[in-house]
Amino acid sequence: MAASAPIQIRPVTSRADRDAFVDWPYQFYPERYPNWVPPLRREEHATLNPDKNAFFDHGEMQLFLAEDASGQVCGRIAAIINGMHLQKYDDDTGFFGFFETENDPAVAKALLDAAESWLRARDCIRMRGPTNPSLNDVSGLLVDGFDRRPSVLMPYNPPYYADLLTDYGFERSMTMWAYYAHKRYAKYDRLRRGVDIVKRRTPGLSLRTIDPDNLYDEARTLLDIYNEAWSENWGHVPMSEAEFTQLVDSLKQVYDPRLVYFVEHEGEPVAFALSLPNINQALRHLDDGRLFPTGWWTLLMRTTYGISELRMPLMGIRKAYQGKGIDALMVLETMERGPEYGYDACETSWVLDTNERLKNAIESIGAIRDKEYALFEIALQ
Repeated sequence: MAASAPIQIRPVTSRADRDAFVDWPYQFYPERYPNWVPPLRREEHATLNPDKNAFFDHGEMQLFLAEDASGQVCGRIAAIINGMHLQKYDDDTGFFGFFETENDPAVAKALLDAAESWLRARDCIRMRGPTNPSLNDVSGLLVDGFDRRPSVLMPYNPPYYADLLTDYGFERSMTMWAYYAHKRYAKYDRLRRGVDIVKRRTPGLSLRTIDPDNLYDEARTLLDIYNEAWSENWGHVPMSEAEFTQLVDSLKQVYDPRLVYFVEHEGEPVAFALSLPNINQALRHLDDGRLFPTGWWTLLMRTTYGISELRMPLMGIRKAYQGKGIDALMVLETMERGPEYGYDACETSWVLDTNERLKNAIESIGAIRDKEYALFEIALQ
């Protein structure tokens, strides 16, 4: 598309508009970016539906579509108010997300202008993103690692997005990493020695798997640990119980209870680690993110026979137990048991660039930096 073509930006106001908003990535990516993995359409629709997403209990979102002179969609964006973020930080920050565009600065500028204007009208003084719609969801921009497919619940985008944002005036606000560990290179002996030391220094530690028959009570314990453990992390926004229940409802279809761990101290849960089968290894075989009429069979077969990787998106340790090496117990268990259940590799993501202790710990056991992500922000004039 020529850069000089007139661009029209219009807000999404109808179900047909929202369908077009959801549909565009399935038109844009497949022929150009083979490492893109189509998310399930029904999940995308649910995320954007105020009646189905608990984010809207505290947040607002306005979707915008970009159309070229012929009326064809050429980009999209969402302007986002995150009430939980504002309640915690009181910093007048708004967000953008679901950003997709042709490689055309004019389209990108028109979309970002629309999001910026909407946020300014709601007294925001900066815009950060991409978050889809929050940092507790798929978020960040891929800036290195385009030759590899994303893991489950991780973003993928064209390489030119970062340049479009920085040319507009955005600056990088945080760098995040994805680490990849394969059983062939894992330093098991070092981990086992570390675990022995941890157990000697903190007697009374034990490890168990999640109880799938008591899933929601277990999930509430996990949420309580998560919100405490992550409360001082950069950008952290606590999950409401409704948001977390919604997440559990989604993940219970695909999680492996043998690989969700609690560490207890004298019977009280003090830490958890959640690893998920990388269902993107199956989803990539769906043509357009649809389960029907035949996608469900493809997904079932690939999920049953074709998943060999994990992603560890969440780990949390109560503050009183941080710095004691308790994470080593859960990492070792994951790396030992995973291959027994058919998972030969695990991605840990994302890890904040400022978290030197965790980066060093992960690298010390044989994991490598595999992908780089970033969040960007701009002051609103």
